[in-house]
Formats: sequence, C-alpha cells, structure tokens
Amino acid sequence: MTAHHPALHQNLRLPSVDALLRQVSCVAAEARFGRAAVVAAARETLAGLRAAGTAGAIAVPPMADIATEVARRLEAADVRILRRVFNLTGTVLHTNLGRALLPEEAVAAAVEAMRSPVNLEYDLASGGRGERDDAVRGLLCELTGAPDALVVNNNAAAVLLALNTLACGKDAIVSRGELIEIGGSFRMPDIMARAGARLVEVGTTNRTHLKDYDSAAGPHSGLIMKVHTSNFLVQGFTAEVSPRDLAALARSRAIPFVDDLGSGTLIDLSAYGLRRERMVQDAVRDGADLITFSGDKLLGGPQAGFILGRRDLVRQCAANPMKRAMRLDKIRLAALEATLRLYRDPGRLAARLPTLAMLTRPLAALQAMAARLQGPLQAVLGDGFAVAAGACGSQIGSGALPLETIASCALAITPNGRKGAGGRLEALANDLRALPIPVIGRIASGALVLDLRTLDDEAAFATQLGQLAAETQRPRAMA
Repeated sequence: MTAHHPALHQNLRLPSVDALLRQVSCVAAEARFGRAAVVAAARETLAGLRAAGTAGAIAVPPMADIATEVARRLEAADVRILRRVFNLTGTVLHTNLGRALLPEEAVAAAVEAMRSPVNLEYDLASGGRGERDDAVRGLLCELTGAPDALVVNNNAAAVLLALNTLACGKDAIVSRGELIEIGGSFRMPDIMARAGARLVEVGTTNRTHLKDYDSAAGPHSGLIMKVHTSNFLVQGFTAEVSPRDLAALARSRAIPFVDDLGSGTLIDLSAYGLRRERMVQDAVRDGADLITFSGDKLLGGPQAGFILGRRDLVRQCAANPMKRAMRLDKIRLAALEATLRLYRDPGRLAARLPTLAMLTRPLAALQAMAARLQGPLQAVLGDGFAVAAGACGSQIGSGALPLETIASCALAITPNGRKGAGGRLEALANDLRALPIPVIGRIASGALVLDLRTLDDEAAFATQLGQLAAETQRPRAMA
C-alpha cells in the first residue's frame, strides 16, 4: 500500500476547470463535443489527478498535457460501438459480424427510404391503406412459385409465428434428431413452448421413419414440422423422412406440414461450384404447406424471416396479433425488395450479390492478393513474427452447409521463437482489433490466420498497416 501524505496533497497545484477550458485542446474539443461534455471531462480528469496526489504522487503534468487528456477522454467516449470491421475469420456469413453484406442496389434503396417518406402502408393505386408486405410478396411468389408469402424480422420469428398460429394448444410433431440448438442458445423445444405448442418427439436421434410420424399424428396434432439441422450433421447409421413423403402424409391426415429451411436459398449453388443446398423452390415443389427461411444468410439480403406457402395458412399467420410485433420497418423492406429484384437476372447475380461474389471468388485472385500483402505485413511486424501466404478453407457460415469448405488463401502469422508465443499471438490479435478498422482473424494451430476470401477493401487494409506498426511497438503493461 502507498502511504497517505496529506502535506503532498495540500501542495498539489491543479489548474481550475476554467483555466483548462482556455487551452487549445479544450477549445477544439468544445467546438466538437459541446461545453457541457468538455466541462464534465475536465472535472473527471482533475479528479483523477487529485486522487493520484492523495495516494502520494507529487508530479503535476503541464496544463497543456492535462487539456490534451481531457480531449483524449472525449475522443475515446465518442467511438461508435457498432463499427465497420474486416472479417478475415474465414466464415463468409459470420453471425457475430452481421452476416450478409448488402448489394449496392439494396444500400441505395435503404438510404432513399431513410431520407424520404415511402408508401409503406399506402396503396398508390387506390389512395387507401396498403399492406407493408406487398413490397415483397409478389417478388417472393414469382421467384419461388409459392401461392402467398409474408415477411417478419428473422427466421426465428417466422418459426414462432407459424407454430403459434397453427399449433397453439396442439401437438407439434418433430423428429428427435431435429431438436436443434443454434447460436445464442436458440433451442427449438423452447421456441415451441413459447409458441404454446406441445412438442411431440418422434424417432431417435439418428433414425426417424415415416411410421414414427404416422403413429404420432392424431386429432390433437397442430402440425408436422421438419427442421433444418443448421450447423451440425448426423452421419453414419442414419435415416430421415423426405419432405415430399412428409407432405404426403400430412395431407392424408389433414395436418399442415411446415418445412423450416433455416438459411434458405433461391439459387442452385452447384452452378457456382458449391455443394447443392436444398432450395426454397424445392420445398414448394415437394408440397410443404408452409416454408420458413432467412433473408440475411444465403439469400444475401437484410435480416428477415419468410413464411411462404398455402394462401389460407399464410393469411392465418398474417392475422395473428404477434405478426405486428415481428414486422419489418421501411428501411429493411426497401433493402429486401431491392435484393430480391436482383434474382430476376440470375446471369449477373454473382457479380451483384456480395455474398455470392465472396463465395465464388477465384482462388488465383486470393493468392495474388496474399502475395501483395505478405511483404507489407511482414515489414510492419518485424523480426518478432513470420508471415506466410498459404492455403486454407473458408466456411459459408450461419448454419449453411456446415461441413462444406471452400478453397481459400490466408496470411498465417506465427511468432519467431517459442517463448510466450501464445501470449504474443493474443496481443497481436488485440492490436489488430484496435486498428481504426478492426481486423478480425482467428488463432488456429499456433498461428493467427487472416483468411482473405472476405477482404473487400484491400487498399484500406494496406493503408492502416502503418498504424499496426505503432500498436506493436507500444510498450505493454507487465502481467
């Protein structure tokens, strides 16, 4: 403990708040942040110095330095929480980093909706009240072949709304192998309980047969549901019932069949060299009564959830009072409409939809980028680290094709020397996250890996490498 020295505290000559406010740094800060904020920051700074003096410190910084600290406090507090980052994790649709990037057409539509009134719930033809889902209903039906459609704020909401509408107080029949938990502790059984449905598990974790569903179906059944297993896959001795067979069984028992596709895609990914994922159009052709899926994953649009299918059932969901709590605002609807319109021109989709463009970037282009960046990154890191360009595998992410990897190229950073290697990698990862545009990579196999597949602005990344040099040379506090 440091001894208390009241005499030193009495001799502490700190400037007044008014004197600080006349310093150049504080005058500039006042012009930017306002007088009240600068006064508060000045008082906090002086209080900290006074506390240090009470603890035994005797050196008082020059007034200009104190004023600079006041401005620094205000700058630090003004940094936005939600910021642009470089996603170099190797996961294209990274849930924690916002999933799909919007196409320019969607960005422009969203900006226009932010700046101007729009006919969100206004029918321009009749001059009367309209329905906000009309902005995308026709497009969804056109692109998928579904009779009707509605949109909510995400796929979890779509599933919840469908369950509550069709199975509140009734049985919801689901294979035991599809009772998933995905990111953020989202558990299908919990959603069913909140929806008021009684979960009826059928089959086993690895094998479920048509007879299992048939045996469970009865007068208290609200729906039969098939759930996309998202980010896990059961392999080996397995069996599951096809959606087409489930749809036929549901029709024979007069029970709605809900097909939850999870991510959901409107295009055949195999045409782009990826493994085929079941499409929304497949679910429509297989006879599902309702289909649910996401908008901000493989679709490449803003966060949204869709319910498509039989017109009578979609209208029931639309009439559910919960629908209002799940509706989209004008900004996301504008972006979603613009995104869906791109699907009318599939020949140019890979060039216009950022998610698809990133998934299909040529390996040669990534290798060339790695070659350009390897030297500059090595130069700023110095002799303490080695930077190597090499092959890696990217993931689609967000539960889409969980075992599928895409050949990619990365910069792998390893510490020179074994002493404190792990800690040095963590420190470097922290420095990368402290850059003006934070860089998010991943630590794997003793290296900090920067997967370049999703690097969308090479120039901005390279420009801030000089600031990384300053970070790595900054003295670090001893542990």
